[in-house]
Amino acid sequence: MSVTSTDSGTGTGSRPGTPTAPLDASSGQQQRHRLSRAGNRKINRVLHTMAIVQLRRPSAGRTYFDRRRAEGKTSMEAMRALKRRLSNVVYARMLDDQRRRETASPGGQSGAATDSSATGSTPHTGPSDKPHPGLTINQNSGHLRSAP
Repeated sequence: MSVTSTDSGTGTGSRPGTPTAPLDASSGQQQRHRLSRAGNRKINRVLHTMAIVQLRRPSAGRTYFDRRRAEGKTSMEAMRALKRRLSNVVYARMLDDQRRRETASPGGQSGAATDSSATGSTPHTGPSDKPHPGLTINQNSGHLRSAP
């Protein structure tokens, strides 16, 4: 799955599935914006939960929210700005994860050797993978018995 952006890094557009770009809802002299009802509602709920958690304790999110309020924004406007900022953080992390996946070795893990058992056709059985002789527990009765 590819992670792509439609706002070309300007921070003004919306990304696929993230309904955090504000829509104009102005009327007359009243200038307002609202969140789009379109997009992925689960992602919007997660962003809202992240914002609420950030506001409950002293954090970078709380500082950002308070700074927006001091600039004269309403609580809803400051919350919208915080959600957008959190969306940008999550999106940047998704891009980093995608870049890491694209540069990973054939085994799917960065740093995996090409001769590992995950990439080979025949898995290697080391001495710790083989059954050991001695006493075992019978799974059905819980009694000890000799291993074959």
